[in-house]
Amino acid sequence: MTTEDRTNPAARLGFQPGEVVQEIGHDDDVDQELREAIEEITGQALVDEDYDDVADVVLLWFRDGDGDPTDALVDAIGRLEDGGVIWFLTPKTGRDGYVEPSDIIEASQSAGLSQTKSISISKGWTGTRMVAPKR
Repeated sequence: MTTEDRTNPAARLGFQPGEVVQEIGHDDDVDQELREAIEEITGQALVDEDYDDVADVVLLWFRDGDGDPTDALVDAIGRLEDGGVIWFLTPKTGRDGYVEPSDIIEASQSAGLSQTKSISISKGWTGTRMVAPKR
């Protein structure tokens, strides 16, 4: 891993060239640096919620008050290519919209997802990587 890989948030999250990344829950508070880094690595723009094909990765920005996290995850699963990944991004502790880790665990289990890791994305966001069982 190069120094750039360690400092580039998209590289640390494992994004690859050519991947289709669908973004759900975009708002003014998201980490713009992460979004730009993902586009740089994948070589293409993020697709939005209206994209009507499957994605390799779903980037799901979720805040307390955005609804039911289980429902959001189930919807995201339906958008994934088999073997795809969901990055469930939530505000860090003490920030507006913070989501309790126990709520994230419960939602992922209810949606049938496996959590593979959690990582600090930026000063304001934490990401939890989730994978769906093979279909």
